[in-house]
Amino acid sequence: MRQETILLVDDEREIVNLLEIYLSNEGYRLLKAFDGMEALACLEQETVDLIIMDVMMPNLDGIAACMRIREERNMPIIMLSAKNTDMDKIAGLSIGADDYVGKPFNPLELVARVKSQLRRYHRLNKDTTAKSSENELVFDDLVIDILKHEVSAGGRKVKLTPREFSILELLARHQGQVLSMEQIYRNIWNEPFLDGGSTVMVHIRNLREKIEPEPKQPRYIQTVWGVGYKLDGPY
Repeated sequence: MRQETILLVDDEREIVNLLEIYLSNEGYRLLKAFDGMEALACLEQETVDLIIMDVMMPNLDGIAACMRIREERNMPIIMLSAKNTDMDKIAGLSIGADDYVGKPFNPLELVARVKSQLRRYHRLNKDTTAKSSENELVFDDLVIDILKHEVSAGGRKVKLTPREFSILELLARHQGQVLSMEQIYRNIWNEPFLDGGSTVMVHIRNLREKIEPEPKQPRYIQTVWGVGYKLDGPY
């Protein structure tokens, strides 16, 4: 089995070295970069399964680097930052990050988040022998290909992050059923809900921007006020 590779990106070398110790003990292969430009260069040369990246860095910060990465790649990205207000988290998630961890952090908690992200990412990308009808969910001109981990809307391919795809798949598999924010969060993040409502809202907003013809008047992902969200169809 191929050893899973994690790219650590932070200009604070002591943090990179600390994470290297904890993650190498879990059997991961570690690559290191100390700014966004080094991270992009590393991705051109290496196959990476997950990225842990700081927000504030010289040359190219984590936000800009994440946006560049999302233009071509969909591996999970966990952002690290000493700026951990709700607005900071929302900004990080809005540009394509799958998780946002404030500094200082508990290394063991971060390791658990890494494992959770990798399990979900590989499950969604794993080849199966299931019937095509079970792997393609069609909602009018919204097509979700579970097997290929691809989405098209109105005939155009849509690039989703692993987290966004997971939420869309969850709603699609419960078509017409209203799922609360807590249900969505517990299913996708696999952790206690706590203040996860804003996180779910950001991801739903991002999904609508990508798949809806008119995001402010959503056709697919419907809000049931005071209850949650549902995906209508298929048609």
